[in-house]
Order: sequence, then structure tokens, then C-alpha cells
Amino acid sequence: MGEKAQEALKLQFDKRLRLEFRGARITSEYHLGWFSTGRDKAARDLLKVVWEDIRQGKIKAEISFVFSNREPGETRESDRFFELVKGYHLPLICFSSRKFQPQRRSEALAQWRLQYDREVMRQLEGFQTDLCVLAGYMLIVGREMCQRYKMINLHPAAPGGPTGTWQEVIWKLMEDKAERTGAMMHLVTPELDKGPAVTFCTFSIRGKPFDQHWREVEGLSVEQVKREQGENNPLFSLIRKHGLAKEFPLITATIKAFSEGRVRVENGKIVDGSGAAISGYDLTLEIDKIVRRKGSE
Repeated sequence: MGEKAQEALKLQFDKRLRLEFRGARITSEYHLGWFSTGRDKAARDLLKVVWEDIRQGKIKAEISFVFSNREPGETRESDRFFELVKGYHLPLICFSSRKFQPQRRSEALAQWRLQYDREVMRQLEGFQTDLCVLAGYMLIVGREMCQRYKMINLHPAAPGGPTGTWQEVIWKLMEDKAERTGAMMHLVTPELDKGPAVTFCTFSIRGKPFDQHWREVEGLSVEQVKREQGENNPLFSLIRKHGLAKEFPLITATIKAFSEGRVRVENGKIVDGSGAAISGYDLTLEIDKIVRRKGSE
């Protein structure tokens, strides 16, 4: 076990002692690994949301560790993320991807990724995890790490929808004159963004308030809209707004579903609570309720 992992495990043990001393019993048996570069406010906000749901008992799980591919001092944003993690008394393991064999990275990226992942796995030895969440983790995960851990990641489209970044997804939706979109959590595999959908939610991008903005781009090519308005286009902005409102709830609802055994990964396949293979667990109704509740607060 690496020295950092030993220190982090000691922190986890000390945390348990403090909680037991305060009379708080830890009954969770579901363990999460949290991977994040910690590059922006969204990374902090997501950890806050999940941590708060765990603290309130909405999610019956605990975060075994937080791993970042940055180290303290690299950027102000990641330092803020580390401060948040430490404030929650979560085991934090930092291992800089920028400082790791930079020459090899520039010459042989695939080999560098393999060696980096192996060192990460070595430092994480001893931590128990049932599921790992990539929460703003800005590195591509290699084959060996995908096989070691059950890892999930967010993709801003419904199963079968467009691939690429959220910007590319929205432009493709506009180009195809799509009627629905959504978001999904997918299993991380060596093929980037090609893993099977684990959970998903969908929503309509027709009717109010979308239709008037569809009419505004009628007869225009996507390239023309990009050139003249870019991401300030009202339809583009509206689709993004509605998608963002679903993303955090989808992530938290997915973790909850896993911790309750409603969905799980077995031998690289997604199965429901009965063990039957499924092509993703539909959380649309659950997500809609969460979004409506937040809208009324």
C-alpha cells in the first residue's frame, strides 16, 4: 500500500472514531470512490450535493476516498476543491498528472496513460469501493483501470443520442431537429464515451418554451447559427439550461439507485435489482420530481 493511501486510511479510521464518539453509528455498506480534477466551481458543487445527501441519509453510502490528478499548489480552483474535501474529513489522494513523466507523455501518450493509471491504482490499494464516480475528472481512463474499478461518468445526451461534448451534442440536436434529449450515466470503458448506459433521463425540447426558438432558426443551417450567434442563440441556451437542471439530480439519483441495489454492474453488463439485463435504468420520473421540487423551493 502506498504511503498516501496509508495516511488516507488513517484519516478514514480517525473519522470513524470521531463519529462513533459523537454517538453517530455508521451503517452504510456501500462505498464510493470519487475521481475529480477539481478544476472549477461545478466540481465543488457536485461534491457538496452528494455529500449533503449522504449526510442527510438520502443516500445510504459513504465516500471511501477522493482522488485528484492535481496536487496542492497547481491551481487555485483545485486548491479550493481540496479545502472542501478536507473540510468533510474525506481521505484525499493527490497525484499530479502534469508532473508525472512529462517527456513520455509528449512522446508516447498511450504508454504514459498506462503507467500513470498503474501508479494511481497502487496508491489506491486498500480502499474499498463498490462504485467509482468520475465527477469532472479530466483524464481518459485506460483499460486496466476500467477493469479494476466499476466506474461511471456523465454524458449530456440520452442513450443513442449524439456523442461528444455538451456543445457538440446541442448543435447536433439542432441540426437533426430533435424532439427529445436527456442525459445519462454510462459505464466507463476503454472506448471513450462508448460504454453502455447505466441510468438515464429524457425530456422534450418541443412545446413551450422551445417552439418559438425553433421557429427562429427555421430555414437556417447550424453553421450559420454558429457563425452569427454561437452559444448565445436562444434555442441553444434553452436546451443547455434544461439539460443542466437534470445533470446533478441524475448523478445523485444514480448513486442512490446503486446503493439501494436497484441497478448494478455485473461482468460489464447493467442489470436491475432482480439481476435481469437492462439497457439502462430509466430515472426520468424520479428526476422530474426532484427538478420540480427544487423549482418550488
